[in-house]
Amino acid sequence: MEACKPVVNTGLRGVTIASTKISDVKGAEGKLVYRGYRVKELAGKISFEEVAYLLLFERLPNQEELSGFKRQIADQRAVPDEILSAMKAMPKNALPMDVLQAAVPMMANYDPDLRRTDIDSATRMAVRLIARFATVVAAWDRIRNGKDPIAPDPGLNQAANFLYMLNGEVPDDELAGFMDTGLVLHAEHSFNASTFAAREVASTKAHLYAAVAAAVGSLSGPLHGGANTRVMQMLLEIGEVDKVDDYVANILDTGGVIMGLGHAVYQVDDPRARILEPMSLSLGKRSGDTRWYDLSKALEVKGKAAFKKKKGKDIFVNVDFYSASLYYYMGIAVDLFSPIFAISRIAGWSAHVIEEQFGGAAAKPTLYRPESDYVGDYCGPDECAFVPMDQR
Repeated sequence: MEACKPVVNTGLRGVTIASTKISDVKGAEGKLVYRGYRVKELAGKISFEEVAYLLLFERLPNQEELSGFKRQIADQRAVPDEILSAMKAMPKNALPMDVLQAAVPMMANYDPDLRRTDIDSATRMAVRLIARFATVVAAWDRIRNGKDPIAPDPGLNQAANFLYMLNGEVPDDELAGFMDTGLVLHAEHSFNASTFAAREVASTKAHLYAAVAAAVGSLSGPLHGGANTRVMQMLLEIGEVDKVDDYVANILDTGGVIMGLGHAVYQVDDPRARILEPMSLSLGKRSGDTRWYDLSKALEVKGKAAFKKKKGKDIFVNVDFYSASLYYYMGIAVDLFSPIFAISRIAGWSAHVIEEQFGGAAAKPTLYRPESDYVGDYCGPDECAFVPMDQR
């Protein structure tokens, strides 16, 4: 009998599967680039709407173009009443990511461009999705808490409008600005799991909504999305800075993971984390309680040192580490952290779907169809002989 073949489980790590003009992640250098622009040069200087325009149209807008784009988004934020009614009928303990994913194909049914297959129609669909993701997430948080959804305010930008729809109060400039920067930082990150899911579905020529629904489903998995939720749960579990040493020691002794430390791509600190960190500190000071920032900082410093001592190598902070306390200081429910990721990443997902289907030199000629190595040697080197039921 032949020996079984070795199992191949690369998870596509290190495998280049397509070309893209949208973004680049240089892990060794700690660089994230959106269409040629380093993200650290954009964060805090331009709005999420500008980033969405850049990702969709390959360049930054001028003032007239930006104003028009903002109007398009504002005009499309309202979700059909039928979808809100369907959400009200859902169990109040439904997971926010599942509700968001369920809403995507429902929104497809109301899109006048759904059956069109040109790039302009796809772009209009992308604008509707970008506009409505925040509305769906905010509406669900209110519905599950026994409150009526708040209609979007066309006078507010995407970040401020989301916070307004959550709690009914127009945020001040600092709060809205921090949320806006958070959306900018999460808008795109090359071929991560959810983006690949979207592109794989798009490669079949399925419409944008089908591809985006797949992306949301991928993001709902704990190995991709939800890390900042688990970071905040970890901070709440520790509770006090003087308990950090014992927590770190116990995690490393038991082979556990310090959430928010380590990344699949970066070999240095995630550049986005260094932008989010001072924002968390600022909101901590503003609230009169810097505990969650202080805990995060202590965990970063002591976790890195302990990991280096025990493992003999460095570990680095990722984007989720400080976004957790930042959103918590904003009063946002912990289980909304992944949906907020989606509210931002819908811009990147849409750009990738459009590139996959219409991207010229960057578009692939056919659908994704990888090979696999069959290792099911159930009957040795020969195929199994069928045995009828009465002889088994």
